[in-house]
Amino acid sequence: MQYSAQECPPQAQSRQIVGITLILCLLSVCSLAQQSTPAGTTPDAPSASAQQSAKPEKGKESGEPELEVVSKNSLFFPSLATSSAPLSPGQKFKLFAFNSISLGAIFGSAAGAGFNQAFNSPSGYGQGGEGYGKRFGSSMARNASSEFFGTFLLASALRQDPRFFVRGDLNFGGSVKYAVQRVFVTRSDAGKPVANWSGLLGPLMAEGLANAYFPDDYRTVGNTFSRYGYDLAWSAGSNLLREYWPRISRRLNLVPQKPSPPASSQPSSTTKH
Repeated sequence: MQYSAQECPPQAQSRQIVGITLILCLLSVCSLAQQSTPAGTTPDAPSASAQQSAKPEKGKESGEPELEVVSKNSLFFPSLATSSAPLSPGQKFKLFAFNSISLGAIFGSAAGAGFNQAFNSPSGYGQGGEGYGKRFGSSMARNASSEFFGTFLLASALRQDPRFFVRGDLNFGGSVKYAVQRVFVTRSDAGKPVANWSGLLGPLMAEGLANAYFPDDYRTVGNTFSRYGYDLAWSAGSNLLREYWPRISRRLNLVPQKPSPPASSQPSSTTKH
């Protein structure tokens, strides 16, 4: 979701209006998910036994944030943490691979390609099916590059945890703040809060690499940092969706739920003769 510096002001204003509308829709979905989830319900738990396994990592007694892990891997957001144990470099590589081909990456790239197609950005890709294919492919490539640099390479070198931990103790406003904060602050492999250098430098390195296959008029320094700014904004929005995704998936029945066992019948007080 980026626009060229050569676009005229009306196009840029139209894109800003559409972008604001999409953000408002995202906020509405997350707000609905929060309102529809009973207090104390553990996210992404298909059964009572799964609820028991998805325990908070930090207790409120310690004064530290209450972080939760989901009960199963998510096909839409593989970066949702399922364990508080640190990841090895090999596991971070697998996470990079899963994130690159996740349903969230595919749907996001498809939507972003359609959005840029409507505004003919980059204009060098043209229109029609070929233009859409180039936009979709470049979006998937940029996402994969960002995941490689941020989730695997830098996270392994800096010993940072690239996963997203759901907070179970926040209202909607707190969730928005946490989603934005998570762009700049992450966890180390030891579980300590640290500057999110892997998450900040990964997209920037990916945008620099993208200049190798973008059209010539889209490789300027201004366009590169404009795309980088949109990447950070998109990361914040994605974090908010990750925060509520376990509850949204249960609300939409994307997570199969085991039927509750039937209530045990009360023994009859009468005796047959």
